[in-house]
Amino acid sequence: LGAFGKALPHLIPAASQGTMNNLAFGGKGFTYYETMAGGMGAGPQGPGENAIHTHMTNTLNTPIEALETELPLQITRYQIRQGSGGAGRHSGGEGLIREYRFLKNTHASLLTERRRLAPYGLKGGQSGRKGQNYFVDAKGEKRKLPGKMELKIKPGEVLGIKTPGGGGWGK
Repeated sequence: LGAFGKALPHLIPAASQGTMNNLAFGGKGFTYYETMAGGMGAGPQGPGENAIHTHMTNTLNTPIEALETELPLQITRYQIRQGSGGAGRHSGGEGLIREYRFLKNTHASLLTERRRLAPYGLKGGQSGRKGQNYFVDAKGEKRKLPGKMELKIKPGEVLGIKTPGGGGWGK
């Protein structure tokens, strides 16, 4: 879309969070796969939407109550990622933050986008913030995780995901 933005600058929006921010995890007796929302790029007609699935269809947010009822985990944080959308005449949408505290031994896989390259702005709009993944071990030590990886999680450990904001549009 960035190339089309140069050819059709008054029709194309700025970059969104990427195609997908995915988390798959499981353990003895349970498994789950989730696609996460993020910021939508702003366009010539207005700002980007906050915490929404972009570039894909037929996916929605899974409520905390459903996750905690069916899976051995607690959601310790779930909120809009304020300040993650790029500035511009029309600002990019905000991403989200979600933290999972696992209650059983779990194997997880991350397949997340825009961790190295930020969602670009168009027509003078600023880029949205890149996504971030992190892990807090049983000792409370926090470390950054790459966008694509697998990890083993022990009870009490936390996996955090900050999805990207969308790029801004216009000066």
